[in-house]
This record gives sequence, structure tokens and C-alpha cells, in this order.
Amino acid sequence: MIRISKKTLSDLEFDTILNQVSEYCTTDFGKSKALQIIPFNTPELLDTALQEVSEYKSSFLNDSRIPNHGFDSISKEIKLLQIENTFLEASNLKKIISISITTNDLLLFLRKNEELYPTLSQTSSEVPFTKEIINLIEIVVDKFGEIKDNASPALQNLRKEINIVQARLNGSFGKDLSRYNSLGYLDEIKESVVENRRVLAVKAMYRRKVKGAIMGNSKTGSIIYIEPETTIQFSRELNNLEYEEREEIVKILKQLTDKLRPFIELLELYQKYLSHIDIVSAKSKYANQLNAVLPKITKNRELTIIDAYHPLLYLNNKVKGDKTYPQTITLDTNNQIIVISGPNAGGKSITLKTIGLLQVMLQSGILIPVHEYSRMCLFDIILTDIGDNQSIENHLSTYSYRLKNMNKFLRKCNDKTLFLIDEFGTGSDPELGGALAETFLEVFYERGSFGIITTHYANLKMLANELPNISNANMLFDSKTLEPLFKLYLGEAGSSFTFEVAQKNGIPYSLINKAKKKVERGKIRFDKSIADLQKERSKLQKTTSSLKTKEQKAEEEKDRLEKTNDRIQKKLESYQELYDSNQRMIYLGQKLDDISEKYFNNKKKRELISEFLKIVEVENSKRKKITVKQRKVEKIKEQKVVNEIKEKVQVIREKKKEEKKKEEKIIASQPKVILKVGDRVRMIDGRSIGTIDNIEKKKAIVNYGIFTTNVALDQLEFVERKKK
Repeated sequence: MIRISKKTLSDLEFDTILNQVSEYCTTDFGKSKALQIIPFNTPELLDTALQEVSEYKSSFLNDSRIPNHGFDSISKEIKLLQIENTFLEASNLKKIISISITTNDLLLFLRKNEELYPTLSQTSSEVPFTKEIINLIEIVVDKFGEIKDNASPALQNLRKEINIVQARLNGSFGKDLSRYNSLGYLDEIKESVVENRRVLAVKAMYRRKVKGAIMGNSKTGSIIYIEPETTIQFSRELNNLEYEEREEIVKILKQLTDKLRPFIELLELYQKYLSHIDIVSAKSKYANQLNAVLPKITKNRELTIIDAYHPLLYLNNKVKGDKTYPQTITLDTNNQIIVISGPNAGGKSITLKTIGLLQVMLQSGILIPVHEYSRMCLFDIILTDIGDNQSIENHLSTYSYRLKNMNKFLRKCNDKTLFLIDEFGTGSDPELGGALAETFLEVFYERGSFGIITTHYANLKMLANELPNISNANMLFDSKTLEPLFKLYLGEAGSSFTFEVAQKNGIPYSLINKAKKKVERGKIRFDKSIADLQKERSKLQKTTSSLKTKEQKAEEEKDRLEKTNDRIQKKLESYQELYDSNQRMIYLGQKLDDISEKYFNNKKKRELISEFLKIVEVENSKRKKITVKQRKVEKIKEQKVVNEIKEKVQVIREKKKEEKKKEEKIIASQPKVILKVGDRVRMIDGRSIGTIDNIEKKKAIVNYGIFTTNVALDQLEFVERKKK
């Protein structure tokens, strides 16, 4: 059971993360729930949550984008449904039908795209798909949120009568308007509306000339508003009909509300489901802002965080345009506790907070800004002691408060605990406080807890050197300028650079020297040794880096020269063979020329043949005679070599087939990008990249620049989307 206290979440500023996530929610309900996010109780629930966020994040790269999931809260409507003899107005019904349609659209989409979004589809399968609510409401309410005329026969008849009376009223009013206007009794505006009734705008001097009910007057009193006598009767009749209409509408709405009451639980589920998807969406958008990923979650006790960024610092620096320095840190059974030391303002505390905050974020189902090869286990308990711990309310000093906190640590810590303590042991006499801190650290170590502490105490640095599974670390500083490099270095304690920093900040050397005399020599020598070691390491790192670069260049030059030498040697050998062959041909040519000239002079054929045979025999004597058996043996040897080569080729082909199957499985398990016109693609197992000019009937015309070709879509793999 995972238990992470509110104090830990507060120390790590997790509430700020939740505020940032909530800003990406599209609904008020989602924002409210986002602010209440806490770490998950079980690994199973956490795994589901992380997979949902990861799948939603992948949808940003797909054409099959997850549809809109925004909705207006229906909490008020659900409360009304729970109270007997109440009814929902048309505006309430419109909200219910809207949330039902949104949920159904989302459920249908995820069912169709189950391969792309398996976890989201599984979560959605728990929500029933039904159109019954939509159908019930659509019988009564139109798309504009008004009650339909045919919602009931009585309402239809009433509205017909209302239209007739309204027409008569308008006709009667129009006649009076024309008559009194022709007599010059009306003002320029002629008419107005008072209490939802049409009235004549009569000049004050003629008010007795117009028969009817006075409904009011203008601010100046120059205009009197009168409802003509002939229209009063129609107005009363219209009012009566409108009252009856409202009564009938209430009756219809009550009947509909009663039909919707059995769906209260389903409507609550709809709201809960959509707000859950809203939070998943917000987490995904937040992950995009942070370039966050899902690291490998391992069951082994291991925490290997590569290139980790503090999310709040990263976003803040991103706005300012400043660089944020990532940290890489490892905790495992062979290195369960890290003691970070060194001067202040070097980044010790931020490193501590980075590890804790990323762990809490991950265990709350939020992707984190680390390298994708990072490996993280889950902790049941995360304990923190970070920041100003003075308790004014309880009248406790910093040290008293910290001792109470350490007591809680000692009660709770075990082999599934991660503890993070800033400035461990401070607040009391350095020697006594340091001794007590050392004892606490030994207890944490014996219980197998993982942890990181920051300290200036020399005895804790020495303890880290003595115990096998505790290691020292320090934040690197430039040895010359004493400026922080914001990089964690494992394996060596850090000097506080107390006197060096004081000298750099202009403190007179005489005072620094006086202070040195007041401190025990052993402490100064120990701190100075560490400082000297850090300076030496800094120099060695620069020298090593320089030597590695030179060695790499020398190795590259050596390889280049060897290749050049091989090419020249092969050319020389081929030239030598060609030269020897040419010399032999020249020699034979000269011999033939000599005997042919001799024959030309003496015409003796026997002598010619004899000389020619001598030349042939001399050349044949240089050739080796191979017997039939030797030829067979050579053939068998050649056949063996050929067979061996064939076997090797077959083995290589089999390996390639297996690798190809594995690749195909990996590709098949990944969300498939839907190809569209303009995408850069290549043939599966091909190298040439082309652009899709047209798609028709599951085939695409791919343009390779020099030529175009018609290829089936399933034979193509996505390379790059067309930039807009």
C-alpha cells in the first residue's frame, strides 16, 4: 500500500505541478479533480493511468485524433432528478443531451480505434453505450433547446390557437396604428412595447382622443403609451392561452423528467468518465510542454534517472530563455544512499527536489522529463525534510522540529522507502548534531532504505566512504572561478570552499587567515584535501578529454592510412602481374618473330616445326600437370567451400528473417500513422524516400522525383509529415 504524506507533497511543491496541469483542463469539473490528484495506491491503477496518458499523447501524432470531450457540468440537473416531483427545464435537458452525445461519440471512436488506444478503450468499455436518453429528450426538445410543437396534441392545439389570436391582435393593432397615425395623434416612433405588449406612442396632447389603457409615459412626459381598446380583449385571450401553454409544457417536462430518473447513475458515470478523460488530456498536454516520457518501470529496487529536469525550473527557464541543466543519478542495492556535499548555491537542494518531485509525479500518473532509457521502481513511502523547518505555531526551534521529523522517519522507513533530507544534521552543535545525524544515517542504511541527503558535515562524508553501499557525491564547481557547473559528480565528497568563496567575495585575506587559525587544523586540512582533489579532478577531466580527442583523431588517421596503404599495395600487385604477363608475351613474340624470319630465309618447314615445338614444350614445362584424382579432390574441396558458404548464407538469411519478424511485431504493436497526401514515405525494407501525390482505393501514387509509382498503402511506412 503506497502512503505519501501531504507534508512530502508540500515540500516537493507538487501542488504547483497540479495547478499547471489543471490549466490544460477544458472543463471546470476536470480542473477541480486535477487539483485533487494524489499518488496511486496500487501499481495496477498506476500502470493503467500512465498507459492512458501515453496513448493520449501519441494521438497528437496520429490522424485519428481523440474527439472533443468538453462538457457543461450537470451536477445541478442530477440533484434535481434525485428530488421527487421536480422537473428539468429545456435548458437543463439540452445540457443532458449534449453530455450524452459527447460520451457516445467518444465511446464509438475508442471502440473503432481499439488497436491504437487499447488502455483507453478498456477504460471506456466500463461505460455503457446507449441512445435512449438522447431519443427521449429529442422527442420533446428541438436542436435549439425549445419545446417542440408536437411534444403533445394539447400543446400543438394551444400553439395553433395562440398563433390565430396573435394574428388577430396584430391585425387589430395595425388598423388602429394606421388610423391614429393618419389623424396625427402619434409621435414619430409610432409604437413601442411595454410589459411585453404592443402600445401606441401617443402625443401627450392627444391622449384623450385615443381609447384604450394607459401603460406608461416617456421620461419627459411628451409621449403617452396606450394599448388600444380593440386589442385589449385579444391580449387577455393571448395571456390565458400562454398560461395554458406553460401549464402543458410543465406537464410534458414532468413526464420526461420522470422517464430520465432511472438514468441518474448513468449520467453521474458520464460526468465522471468525461472528467477523467479531461484529466488524461491535460496530463498529455502538460507532458508535451515538458518533453516528458514514460520511463521503464521496474519491479527491481532500482532508480536510474538519466538527463532529469526539474519540471518547474525547466518551464520557468524556458520562458526566460535560460538553460536548464539535467541531472543523472542512480540508486540501487549496491548504492542505496548518496551523500551530496559542497558549497551552497551549487544546486544540491534542486537535485534533491528533482528526484523527489519526479518520483511523486510518476506515481501520480504524470509523465516526467527524463531520458526514455531511465528506469524507476515504485516506493511505498517517500519521506522529505526540505526547506525552513522552524515551527512558530508549536514554538519549536528548527532543530527540535527536525528531531521530531527524524523520529517519524525512524518509525516509518524500511526497504521500500525513499528519504530526501536537505542540510542533514544542521541546527545544533556541529559535533553533537553531526554524531546524531551519523547514527540516524546508519539506521536508514541498515533498514535498506534508499535516500539522498545534502550535508556539510565531514563525519557524514567519511561514513559514506567507509560503508560499501553509501557513496559520496558533489556538485561540480569551476576550480578557477568557483562558479557552479550544476552537474552532479558521484564517487567523491565535495569541499564547502568556505575560505575560497569568502576570498572571492572580497573578504580581506587577513581576516580569512585569522579564521583559519581558529578552526582545528584537521578540519581545515580535510576540507583543503577535498578542495585540492576536486581541482585536480577538474584538471584531469580536461586533460583526459583532450587526450581522448587526440587519440580518436590519431586512430582515425591510422585507419585512413592503412586503407590507403592496402589500396596502393593491391594496385602494385596487379601492376606487377600485368608487367610479368606482358614481358612473357613480348619474349614469346620475339621467339616467334625469330623463327618466322629464319623460315622466310631458308624455307625449311621441319626446322620451323622443330623450333616451334621446342617453344611449346618449354612453356608447358612451366605448367603443373594435374591428375584426374587431383582434379576430383580439388572439385570436392571447391564443393565443400561452396556448401559452407551456402550454409552461412542460409543462417544469415534465417537471422534476418527473425529480425524482420521482430521488427514487424514491434511496428504492429505501435500506433499506426494514417498516411495522407504530402507525407514522406518509403517502401517497407526500402531506402528511397518519396512523397505521396494521391491516394485512391487503398493505393498511393508515390513521387520519387525522377519517376512515380503506384503502391499499396500497406507496403509503405511513414517517414515524415509535410510541414505546414
